[in-house]
Amino acid sequence: MELMLTAAIVGYLIGAIPFGLILTQAAGLGDVRRIGSGNIGATNVLRTGNKVLAALTLFGDVIKGTAATLLGPLAAGLALGTGAPDGVERALILTPTAYVAGLAAFIGHVFPVWLRFRGGKGVATYIGVLVGLVWPVALIFCGVWLAAAVLTRYSSLSALLASFVAPFAAFWFQNATAGGVAAAMSLLLIWKHHGNITRLMAGQEPRIGTK
Repeated sequence: MELMLTAAIVGYLIGAIPFGLILTQAAGLGDVRRIGSGNIGATNVLRTGNKVLAALTLFGDVIKGTAATLLGPLAAGLALGTGAPDGVERALILTPTAYVAGLAAFIGHVFPVWLRFRGGKGVATYIGVLVGLVWPVALIFCGVWLAAAVLTRYSSLSALLASFVAPFAAFWFQNATAGGVAAAMSLLLIWKHHGNITRLMAGQEPRIGTK
Protein backbone atom coordinates (compact mmCIF):
# COMPACT_ATOMS: atom_id res chain seq x y z
CA MET A 1 0.00 0.00 0.00
CA GLU A 2 2.86 2.38 0.79
CA LEU A 3 4.33 1.77 -2.66
CA MET A 4 1.04 2.55 -4.38
CA LEU A 5 0.56 5.70 -2.31
CA THR A 6 4.07 6.91 -3.12
CA ALA A 7 3.54 6.30 -6.83
CA ALA A 8 0.15 8.04 -6.71
CA ILE A 9 1.51 11.14 -4.97
CA VAL A 10 4.48 11.45 -7.34
CA GLY A 11 2.27 10.88 -10.37
CA TYR A 12 -0.32 13.41 -9.20
CA LEU A 13 2.25 16.14 -8.51
CA ILE A 14 3.83 15.67 -11.93
CA GLY A 15 0.46 15.70 -13.65
CA ALA A 16 -0.64 18.82 -11.77
CA ILE A 17 2.08 21.00 -13.36
CA PRO A 18 0.02 23.58 -15.37
CA PHE A 19 2.34 24.08 -18.34
CA GLY A 20 -0.20 26.13 -20.31
CA LEU A 21 -0.61 28.65 -17.51
CA ILE A 22 3.10 28.80 -16.67
CA LEU A 23 4.18 29.34 -20.28
CA THR A 24 1.59 31.98 -21.14
CA GLN A 25 2.31 33.96 -17.98
CA ALA A 26 6.06 33.70 -18.55
CA ALA A 27 5.54 35.04 -22.08
CA GLY A 28 3.61 38.02 -20.74
CA LEU A 29 0.29 36.90 -22.21
CA GLY A 30 -1.53 36.90 -18.89
CA ASP A 31 -3.78 34.20 -17.50
CA VAL A 32 -4.82 31.77 -20.25
CA ARG A 33 -7.87 30.87 -18.15
CA ARG A 34 -9.32 34.30 -18.96
CA ILE A 35 -9.57 33.70 -22.70
CA GLY A 36 -11.44 31.27 -24.96
CA SER A 37 -12.69 28.22 -23.13
CA GLY A 38 -10.77 29.08 -19.96
CA ASN A 39 -8.89 25.82 -20.28
CA ILE A 40 -5.13 25.49 -19.58
CA GLY A 41 -4.50 23.06 -22.44
CA ALA A 42 -2.74 23.54 -25.76
CA THR A 43 -5.94 24.19 -27.73
CA ASN A 44 -6.80 27.21 -25.62
CA VAL A 45 -3.18 28.41 -25.52
CA LEU A 46 -3.36 28.43 -29.32
CA ARG A 47 -6.13 31.00 -29.03
CA THR A 48 -3.52 33.47 -27.78
CA GLY A 49 -2.14 33.40 -31.31
CA ASN A 50 1.20 31.98 -30.17
CA LYS A 51 1.71 28.65 -31.93
CA VAL A 52 5.09 28.05 -30.30
CA LEU A 53 3.60 28.29 -26.80
CA ALA A 54 0.75 26.00 -27.84
CA ALA A 55 3.23 23.43 -29.14
CA LEU A 56 5.30 23.67 -25.96
CA THR A 57 2.17 23.25 -23.85
CA LEU A 58 1.19 20.18 -25.84
CA PHE A 59 4.66 18.71 -25.43
CA GLY A 60 4.73 19.47 -21.71
CA ASP A 61 1.31 17.95 -21.07
CA VAL A 62 2.22 14.80 -23.01
CA ILE A 63 5.64 14.34 -21.45
CA LYS A 64 4.38 14.72 -17.89
CA GLY A 65 2.02 11.79 -18.42
CA THR A 66 4.89 9.64 -19.65
CA ALA A 67 7.26 10.87 -16.95
CA ALA A 68 4.78 9.95 -14.23
CA THR A 69 4.63 6.32 -15.38
CA LEU A 70 8.43 6.18 -15.11
CA LEU A 71 9.16 8.32 -12.05
CA GLY A 72 6.23 7.03 -10.01
CA PRO A 73 7.53 3.45 -9.97
CA LEU A 74 11.08 4.73 -9.44
CA ALA A 75 10.00 6.62 -6.33
CA ALA A 76 8.10 3.56 -5.13
CA GLY A 77 11.20 1.45 -5.70
CA LEU A 78 13.31 3.79 -3.61
CA ALA A 79 10.69 3.57 -0.89
CA LEU A 80 11.43 -0.15 -0.63
CA GLY A 81 14.66 0.69 1.19
CA THR A 82 17.50 -1.70 1.85
CA GLY A 83 15.21 -4.68 2.19
CA ALA A 84 14.30 -4.60 -1.50
CA PRO A 85 13.35 -7.98 -2.98
CA ASP A 86 15.14 -9.52 -5.93
CA GLY A 87 14.64 -8.40 -9.53
CA VAL A 88 11.67 -10.63 -10.32
CA GLU A 89 9.73 -9.68 -7.18
CA ARG A 90 10.65 -6.03 -7.68
CA ALA A 91 9.20 -6.06 -11.19
CA LEU A 92 5.99 -7.62 -9.89
CA ILE A 93 5.71 -4.86 -7.30
CA LEU A 94 6.63 -1.94 -9.51
CA THR A 95 4.50 -2.80 -12.54
CA PRO A 96 1.20 -1.95 -10.80
CA THR A 97 2.71 1.31 -9.56
CA ALA A 98 3.17 2.47 -13.15
CA TYR A 99 -0.58 2.17 -13.73
CA VAL A 100 -1.30 4.00 -10.47
CA ALA A 101 1.17 6.79 -11.22
CA GLY A 102 -0.16 7.22 -14.76
CA LEU A 103 -3.77 7.48 -13.65
CA ALA A 104 -2.77 9.83 -10.84
CA ALA A 105 -0.96 12.08 -13.34
CA PHE A 106 -4.10 12.32 -15.45
CA ILE A 107 -6.16 13.17 -12.37
CA GLY A 108 -3.52 15.74 -11.40
CA HIS A 109 -3.86 17.45 -14.76
CA VAL A 110 -7.64 17.50 -14.62
CA PHE A 111 -7.82 18.46 -10.93
CA PRO A 112 -4.57 20.32 -10.04
CA VAL A 113 -4.36 21.34 -6.41
CA TRP A 114 -2.48 24.53 -7.38
CA LEU A 115 -5.45 25.80 -9.44
CA ARG A 116 -8.22 24.93 -6.99
CA PHE A 117 -8.74 21.63 -8.82
CA ARG A 118 -9.75 23.36 -12.07
CA GLY A 119 -7.44 21.97 -14.70
CA GLY A 120 -7.39 20.89 -18.32
CA LYS A 121 -9.46 18.31 -20.16
CA GLY A 122 -6.64 15.80 -20.24
CA VAL A 123 -6.26 14.84 -23.91
CA ALA A 124 -2.49 15.41 -24.16
CA THR A 125 -1.77 13.91 -20.75
CA TYR A 126 -3.91 10.90 -21.66
CA ILE A 127 -1.67 10.35 -24.68
CA GLY A 128 1.44 10.72 -22.51
CA VAL A 129 0.22 8.12 -20.03
CA LEU A 130 -0.51 5.73 -22.88
CA VAL A 131 3.01 6.26 -24.23
CA GLY A 132 4.41 5.17 -20.88
CA LEU A 133 2.07 2.22 -20.35
CA VAL A 134 1.20 0.83 -23.78
CA TRP A 135 2.65 2.94 -26.59
CA PRO A 136 0.82 1.26 -29.53
CA VAL A 137 -2.45 2.52 -28.07
CA ALA A 138 -1.03 6.05 -27.96
CA LEU A 139 -0.50 5.77 -31.72
CA ILE A 140 -4.05 4.49 -32.18
CA PHE A 141 -5.41 7.35 -30.06
CA CYS A 142 -3.52 9.90 -32.15
CA GLY A 143 -4.58 8.19 -35.38
CA VAL A 144 -8.27 8.24 -34.46
CA TRP A 145 -8.00 11.85 -33.30
CA LEU A 146 -6.28 12.93 -36.51
CA ALA A 147 -8.70 11.10 -38.79
CA ALA A 148 -11.73 12.53 -36.98
CA ALA A 149 -10.20 16.02 -36.94
CA VAL A 150 -9.60 15.93 -40.69
CA LEU A 151 -13.12 14.71 -41.37
CA THR A 152 -15.05 16.87 -38.91
CA ARG A 153 -12.68 19.69 -37.88
CA TYR A 154 -13.98 19.32 -34.32
CA SER A 155 -11.15 18.92 -31.80
CA SER A 156 -13.52 17.93 -29.01
CA LEU A 157 -15.34 15.28 -31.05
CA SER A 158 -12.01 13.87 -32.18
CA ALA A 159 -10.86 13.53 -28.58
CA LEU A 160 -14.13 11.89 -27.54
CA LEU A 161 -13.92 9.32 -30.32
CA ALA A 162 -10.28 8.55 -29.56
CA SER A 163 -11.02 8.15 -25.86
CA PHE A 164 -13.82 5.71 -26.69
CA VAL A 165 -11.49 3.49 -28.72
CA ALA A 166 -8.48 3.63 -26.36
CA PRO A 167 -9.74 1.35 -23.51
CA PHE A 168 -10.59 -1.45 -25.92
CA ALA A 169 -7.22 -1.09 -27.63
CA ALA A 170 -5.39 -1.07 -24.29
CA PHE A 171 -7.16 -4.26 -23.23
CA TRP A 172 -6.30 -5.90 -26.56
CA PHE A 173 -2.64 -4.87 -26.64
CA GLN A 174 -1.82 -5.33 -22.96
CA ASN A 175 -4.27 -6.50 -20.30
CA ALA A 176 -7.41 -5.75 -18.34
CA THR A 177 -5.55 -3.42 -15.98
CA ALA A 178 -4.38 -1.23 -18.86
CA GLY A 179 -7.90 -1.26 -20.27
CA GLY A 180 -9.32 -0.29 -16.88
CA VAL A 181 -6.90 2.61 -16.45
CA ALA A 182 -7.70 3.84 -19.95
CA ALA A 183 -11.43 3.50 -19.27
CA ALA A 184 -11.12 5.56 -16.08
CA MET A 185 -9.26 8.30 -17.96
CA SER A 186 -11.83 8.19 -20.76
CA LEU A 187 -14.72 8.63 -18.35
CA LEU A 188 -13.04 11.67 -16.79
CA LEU A 189 -12.19 13.08 -20.20
CA ILE A 190 -15.78 12.70 -21.39
CA TRP A 191 -17.05 14.35 -18.21
CA LYS A 192 -14.66 17.28 -18.71
CA HIS A 193 -16.03 17.67 -22.24
CA HIS A 194 -19.66 17.94 -21.13
CA GLY A 195 -19.83 21.54 -22.30
CA ASN A 196 -18.40 20.60 -25.68
CA ILE A 197 -20.91 17.76 -26.00
CA THR A 198 -23.76 20.19 -25.34
CA ARG A 199 -22.44 22.58 -28.00
CA LEU A 200 -21.90 19.75 -30.48
CA MET A 201 -25.50 18.65 -30.07
CA ALA A 202 -26.67 22.23 -30.54
CA GLY A 203 -24.43 22.77 -33.56
CA GLN A 204 -22.56 25.55 -31.76
CA GLU A 205 -19.15 23.93 -31.21
CA PRO A 206 -16.36 25.92 -32.93
CA ARG A 207 -14.32 24.02 -35.48
CA ILE A 208 -10.54 23.78 -35.60
CA GLY A 209 -9.13 27.03 -36.95
CA THR A 210 -12.07 29.13 -35.78
CA LYS A 211 -11.03 32.13 -33.70
